[in-house]
Amino acid sequence: MPISYTPIAQFKKTSFTAPTQTGKSITHDIYTIGKGAPIVIVQELPGIGKETLRLADKFVAQGFQVILPHLFGPLEQISVAGNLFRVFCMRKEFHLFKSNKSSPIVDWLKALCRKVKQENGVKGVGVIGMCLTGNFAISLMGDDSVLAAVSSQPSMPILKHKSLHMSAEEIAEIKVNIDKTAPMLAYRFEKDTMCTADKFQCIQHVFNVATKERVKMTTLPGKGHSVLTLDFVDKEGHPTHDALQEVIQYFSKQLK
Repeated sequence: MPISYTPIAQFKKTSFTAPTQTGKSITHDIYTIGKGAPIVIVQELPGIGKETLRLADKFVAQGFQVILPHLFGPLEQISVAGNLFRVFCMRKEFHLFKSNKSSPIVDWLKALCRKVKQENGVKGVGVIGMCLTGNFAISLMGDDSVLAAVSSQPSMPILKHKSLHMSAEEIAEIKVNIDKTAPMLAYRFEKDTMCTADKFQCIQHVFNVATKERVKMTTLPGKGHSVLTLDFVDKEGHPTHDALQEVIQYFSKQLK
């Protein structure tokens, strides 16, 4: 069945530039649609395809505003191999194999969240990161501008399933902010080979203790990867449909 979605041409397009801790500035286009509490959806490796735009529509229909940074790749298309090559070429922004430290693009995303918060006059924004950017959502939860975050199939650093893509200092900040707000959400498929059980165990070990759950982690049955986009099934009762409903309820509670 063809996927129904709002074409990117109907989004409002702007550009945003911000410095990183490396001293270099990063610039990317931003696409915005909808009105209401703001949610920043950070694209996954396959790109901003029709599945991501359908996800944006789901939130707009629930009274949210969606902010979609365009980080790499052609719009309304998906290309895993092509976009992986593009990201490899963006070494000043993405450090794909780096453990214990986040990529410079995270600094840019934090600045974007602060801008969105200020422009909308809200207490904070929501964030979704997926696949390549799934770990970014965890890092962004450490910024005061973010009140809620969802990490879907976090996969960085690449090939290092027992490591996190963030520093000890970032982890401390994330814990403090989550303790002030609410636990964030994380999802993966049971047989996912990119976001493995080891990755979830690592997150569990770092953030959760017996008396405090900072990251609520959900493992869905099956061998898919993209919980909210490419492998999403828009059918009531399907695990991915239930996951999206949980995410919508979570953002509604935290942001509205």
